[in-house]
Amino acid sequence: MSSLVQYSRQGAIALITVDNPPVNALGHALRAALLDAFRQAEADAAVQAVVLSCAGRTFIAGADIREFGQTPQAPLLPELVEAIEACRKPCVAAIHGSALGGGLEVALACHYRIARCDASLGLPEVKLGLIPGAGGTQRLPRLVGVARALRMITSGTPIATAEALACGLVDDYFDGEAQAAGLAFAERLLAEGRGPRRSGERREQLQVSDAAGLFSARRSELAQQAEAFAPLRAVDAIEAATLLPLAEGLKRERALFEQCLQSPQRAALVAAFFAERAARKAQPAA
Repeated sequence: MSSLVQYSRQGAIALITVDNPPVNALGHALRAALLDAFRQAEADAAVQAVVLSCAGRTFIAGADIREFGQTPQAPLLPELVEAIEACRKPCVAAIHGSALGGGLEVALACHYRIARCDASLGLPEVKLGLIPGAGGTQRLPRLVGVARALRMITSGTPIATAEALACGLVDDYFDGEAQAAGLAFAERLLAEGRGPRRSGERREQLQVSDAAGLFSARRSELAQQAEAFAPLRAVDAIEAATLLPLAEGLKRERALFEQCLQSPQRAALVAAFFAERAARKAQPAA
């Protein structure tokens, strides 16, 4: 197992711990190690449930910015996400700090989510001219409803644990150490005989009385913004979640994600992000 991921077992529960400081970013090596760990848990007959947590100050806080502009290497994030969701054993994401972007998409693939009371969860890709590309636009509305998913994804603004609990994004909250909380939650699942509960299979939250009006209104609002390319494609992707089976919706999301990758707006926003980051590093210490 890679040094980026620790795998252990406590009784019938596999503990998968990410340790990729400073923010557990989802680079290629981490994606590969996580995929190996979940496959190991799946293959181990003694494992009845899986807990995913992270060392350090945060859950997975997004992509590895060092890979921006590079040729992606397998496994890509959608492959990892799909493998987690397909696991035949209940998987619990124990979130502390921030679960952002691809980190939240990994958590959405887990069958249950718990978050520390001071955590933050969101899909901020539009701020870099992108949309979620590993199922975020398809799974989030299945959990929190279409209107809330539209607001979260097109604004890129994270929400706090209290709101995440109220809207169904997380199943419980905790105050303390993430792995211990995840272990206790998984033990409760097993005691209650609860198995996998896949976000991608849920459809009850996709029912909207006036979906056409909702999407039209949001498009009109976003069209007034200077940097609307990615947010408008996020609307298209979320609309696909309401119209298409999951597999087709994921294909539509990926095609729209690729459009954003090629967008001049995306290039400009990423350049601005790196320039701002460099400026912060150059500032003298107070």
